[in-house]
Amino acid sequence: MTVRLSLLTRFFSFALRLFIGGLFVYAGVIKIFNPTQFAGDVANYRLLPQVLVNFVAITLPWVETLAGILMVMGICLPGSTLVITGLMGIFLIAIGQALARGLDIRCGCFGTIEAGRIDALTLARDVALFIAAAWLYWRASAAKSSRGRKKNASADRGC
Repeated sequence: MTVRLSLLTRFFSFALRLFIGGLFVYAGVIKIFNPTQFAGDVANYRLLPQVLVNFVAITLPWVETLAGILMVMGICLPGSTLVITGLMGIFLIAIGQALARGLDIRCGCFGTIEAGRIDALTLARDVALFIAAAWLYWRASAAKSSRGRKKNASADRGC
């Protein structure tokens, strides 16, 4: 890989990491401040038993926020990018099944800020974010793997 392409790839990774991490921080914080609304959005997907809806509505925004902060700061990138990629996979399943079942519901992705209904564009957006997060995970894992060969793995902050 040429030096120019390597620098461009590193810059693109950095910008994408800031964008996706920042998006997750934003989405998480909005939902933290309105857990009742988010619980209603979670329940509307009709995927979880009612007993789990409030638990998910309270914990998921904190997971999104923490993973986003770690991604933006570049801390524990393999872990934070894996969490975000996994969340995007779960969101894709939730939106896909809701569309397949014909549910006319709000996404709930950005709390009360985004009051739009789920549609094919919502699914396409999440597919793009899933692919981008998976690529960032692949890059972070490859970087960690190459660092591990160069130095003692026990000095790698446990991430």
